[in-house]
Amino acid sequence: MPTKIDFKLTPQRLVPQIERLFELSAQKILSIEKTWKPEHGTPVFTVKGKYTTRGWTEWTQGFQFGSALLQFDATGDERFLEIGRRNTVERMATHVSHIGVHDHGFNNISTYGNLLRLMREGTIPFNEREKDFYELALKVSGAVQAARWTRLADGTGFIHSFNGPHSLFVDTIRSLRVLAVAHQLGHVLMGEQDAKISLLQRLVHHALNTARYNVFVGEGRDAYDVRGRTAHEAVFNVNSGTFRCPNSQQGFSPFSTWARGLAWAICGYGEQLEFLRTIAWEEFEDVTAGGRGAQFYKGLIRSGRGWRLPPGEKTEYSLGKEAAKKALASFMAAARATADFYLENSCTDGVPMWDTGASNLHRLGDYLGRPADPFNKWEPIDSSAAAIAAQGLVRLGNYLIAKGDRNNGRRYRQAGLTVAARIFDEPYLCANPKHQGLILHSVYHRPNGWDYVAPGQKVPNGESSMWGDYHARELALLLLREARGEKYLTFFGCV
Repeated sequence: MPTKIDFKLTPQRLVPQIERLFELSAQKILSIEKTWKPEHGTPVFTVKGKYTTRGWTEWTQGFQFGSALLQFDATGDERFLEIGRRNTVERMATHVSHIGVHDHGFNNISTYGNLLRLMREGTIPFNEREKDFYELALKVSGAVQAARWTRLADGTGFIHSFNGPHSLFVDTIRSLRVLAVAHQLGHVLMGEQDAKISLLQRLVHHALNTARYNVFVGEGRDAYDVRGRTAHEAVFNVNSGTFRCPNSQQGFSPFSTWARGLAWAICGYGEQLEFLRTIAWEEFEDVTAGGRGAQFYKGLIRSGRGWRLPPGEKTEYSLGKEAAKKALASFMAAARATADFYLENSCTDGVPMWDTGASNLHRLGDYLGRPADPFNKWEPIDSSAAAIAAQGLVRLGNYLIAKGDRNNGRRYRQAGLTVAARIFDEPYLCANPKHQGLILHSVYHRPNGWDYVAPGQKVPNGESSMWGDYHARELALLLLREARGEKYLTFFGCV
């Protein structure tokens, strides 16, 4: 395993690094707030140290304002609460009702969700009207995201990406958090003839299909079925509801692994496993089985606990129970396979190259046998993938430890701490007060050539992204709260 895991690290040992991170973070947030003009759109990534925009979709604004809320949570500095709260109220409403993206969990949990969580935890004063406002935003956001539904031939489906109804992105596994919260708040999606559509069911089915089509688990699906690798996009025939092929928008190819897509899977499945522990098993049985196509249940009838054979039959087999067990096993298989692949295909310090199949990797020699070099001449690394994956590794580790699998749990948890320790220090943590980025050496869209390449360099480096900075702060807050003995940080802590 190339990643060299430090088994001596603890969150307490990382506190000095985390405190320094938040000291630098304060400067960055205030600089962006002072200089950014809202009419320019949403800040996405830096060019020569200054945040710029890139018109594709507005998926990073929640990270901008959410970062201020994380800063307040970590430090108690009310300047950042004011920045996060004011901008959420003034600028995030269009993201709640945005019907054109799959990014609701990114934008709205980071803002409305964090504000509601802070209120629930008693960190900010309770206000009934303010609470109702945040809850309504999250309910609507969850339903709007769930409405982006492509139905498959087996009766399940997925939340399609902004590319259209044929497109299942691996990214969206992390955006499912908004469906989870909206469901916890008692909300449903209302359809034709007033049909009540379960948001939990859509969450589960989407996660199952992501595990089935975007995550490879080494079962021989095709010639490139390497356990743990991910495809950025799965493409479907929307007329028949059948899978056609893997694809990649931001990675090198459909048959290699784009590091950030892999990281989204690790983090997304890790936190969904945590969330599902809060759901009654009977409810999980019901939504896992329900809606998978009448032909699948021929001869069965619905009961309060799922699908069963008609009365009088000798078999007491519950399809709902079996489907739920298989679903949970599928989530765990996806989480562990992607986590293992990440650790095996990152450099020794746990920082990955941007894609496992990038065409010039062979020029780097044994790049997996040494720490990542963001200044190499041939291919960029991606620190944002490291920040996202590290949180997923910690969460997966904590989940397994709580379930009694201490050995595997400790390995993943310590791997996450190892990655955190690396990116919370130079050359990743940015101490330059003139640079608006917090975590350097992030990559946005290498195939499109959107990333800035400095004079004298052949590949992008030295720049930051709004998602990389946000997820570094979220990871830091998760570990800081544990070190302080505070409540464990979850996205569903807002309910």
